[in-house]
Amino acid sequence: MQPLLEVRKLSKAYRIGGQGLQVLLDVGFSMEQGEILSIMGQSGSGKSTLLHQIGLLDEPDAGEILFRGERLPLAGPKAAWARNRWFGFVFQFYHLLPEFTTLENVLMPSLILQGWGSWRRRRGELKDRASSLLERVGLKERMQHRPPQLSGGERQRVAIARALMNKPAVLLCDEPTGNLDRRTAAGVRDLLWDLNRTDRQTMVVVTHDANLARQAGRTLALVDGRLGPLPDDA
Repeated sequence: MQPLLEVRKLSKAYRIGGQGLQVLLDVGFSMEQGEILSIMGQSGSGKSTLLHQIGLLDEPDAGEILFRGERLPLAGPKAAWARNRWFGFVFQFYHLLPEFTTLENVLMPSLILQGWGSWRRRRGELKDRASSLLERVGLKERMQHRPPQLSGGERQRVAIARALMNKPAVLLCDEPTGNLDRRTAAGVRDLLWDLNRTDRQTMVVVTHDANLARQAGRTLALVDGRLGPLPDDA
């Protein structure tokens, strides 16, 4: 069976103070539809950099990414379209727009993908989807609230609904529970796992939390720029 997502030999280095810092080196893996892959590593190990490469937010120095067997563009307008169509992002710090309601925040990816003309023609349908997503994540009564009026856990749930707005094939989660207390983090984790069980949502979750990582279907470790099996003592 053809993988849903395949990453081949991704490499990335940065210049810092005139010296090169190799962050990723020949990183590769593949994923099937409905799989949860966790990528574990220490702070500064390059986990976020890897996620940005996979989701076409940043261009690698070398390597390629295949989606359903087709090579994805890594830069330019075509990469931006592929990113908005096939990937959804959940970040540690939410990145919600404080001047907009939760409903408007969830709608934003559809406006970016559709463009104003198409979005305006479909806005009733799209608003219904955004409302359904907010209800799905337990925020039916918070649709007209703005982010400053929400708790941290509620903001992350809005971020998850926003990430799902364009029906992404792959959900990319960057430390999705890292900014939350233990109880709230457990609720967000359970929501993500439920999305996988009921919708077969494919996910890549990067984390330094071993407990979260081990609950995924498969766990890899990023160490010294290379991706491999999780060490026994992790």
